Amino acid sequence: MPARSKAQQRAAGAALSAKRGESKVGDLQGASKDMYDSMTEAELEDIAATDHDELPDRAQDD
Repeated sequence: MPARSKAQQRAAGAALSAKRGESKVGDLQGASKDMYDSMTEAELEDIAATDHDELPDRAQDD
């Protein structure tokens, strides 16, 4: 599942970093904390690896 926005891609990257022990879980906030709690490392990798050149800064609500 690719990221829908640059903000989502960055949040997934932060959560993935914490999941791997590269940063502190306590430093997470908002969406990245929710992602850390509810997603696997593989899911986070998939979202964080999305090429963000063509993504909007924030996702449009449908």
